[in-house]
Amino acid sequence: MTEARADGVAVVMGAEELGVVMPSDLRERLRELTGRAVSVNVTPEGLENPELEDVEVLVTGWGCPPLTKAVLDRAPRLKAVVHAAGSIKWLVTEEVWARGIVVSSAAEANAGPVADFTLAVIALAAKDALPMAAAYADGRWPAFTERRGADGRTVGVIGASRIGRRVIAGLRASAAGYRVLLYDPYVGTEDTERLGATGVERVEHLADLCRAADIVTVHAPETPETHRLLDGEHLALIPDGGTVINTARGSIVDTEALERECASGRLSAWLDVTDPEPLERGRLLFQLPNVMVTPHIAGAQGSEGRRLGRWAVEEVGRWRRGERLVGEVRREELGRLA
Repeated sequence: MTEARADGVAVVMGAEELGVVMPSDLRERLRELTGRAVSVNVTPEGLENPELEDVEVLVTGWGCPPLTKAVLDRAPRLKAVVHAAGSIKWLVTEEVWARGIVVSSAAEANAGPVADFTLAVIALAAKDALPMAAAYADGRWPAFTERRGADGRTVGVIGASRIGRRVIAGLRASAAGYRVLLYDPYVGTEDTERLGATGVERVEHLADLCRAADIVTVHAPETPETHRLLDGEHLALIPDGGTVINTARGSIVDTEALERECASGRLSAWLDVTDPEPLERGRLLFQLPNVMVTPHIAGAQGSEGRRLGRWAVEEVGRWRRGERLVGEVRREELGRLA
């Protein structure tokens, strides 16, 4: 655990993450905002460091332990948590809400890379890149009549989340003229324009989306209701030659059922998340030529991590000035967040 601290503000995340998300220049910017020098130290105690007694704002990230009562008791002045990453479900406990601590997440900053990744994969899937590559590797040059393009393909989007809406906007802006379907039980027809989802066809039932879509891309949150939402029954409805893309949460898709569909050659898949995660070595999904499995790389990675740190510094600045936190998360919203 690495902790960078300024008077009243502490940055707590893993040592590797600190260097990527909050490099020295951003820590210097944080020092300018707080008027105090930022020091960096490594302690096995992590958040139990007694220096947290004077902290009012925590900037957290991957590697930070959950904010339990025992941890919060060591930060009695804490008023705000600014999370320089996406999901806060694993980090924020009931004790945080009970103490009236304000919580903010960089989920919006993290959404950009995920949407960009998804749109790139959709473009590849629309051209059947995986089956074409497999045929080429086998020494066969696909005939022109076998090749498929993106124009007019139907993409089914599951979930009008912040990432889902970005994906929809990208599809709508494409010259390919995608037909876009949306399934989200929390979104009514009157909500689509407000959510930036104009020009899409909202479907009432997931089965209807699966029957019509060439490509199904998952952007729903992980909740009890979405556990294995895309199960064997729904996967069987996707037309032959279809593709499943998951950059959301692995548990939303029935891994075993999808593996069977892909092993039969009927469907292809691009999976950045799986259930379980990480996926076991030797799993058939790794071996199939019509499946690409990546290690949860769609979100901010490498140089993109700086986006999250920059956002967190700006959010701390807003906190110091008494302004509204743009990434504020409320207790009642947790059920619909990733």
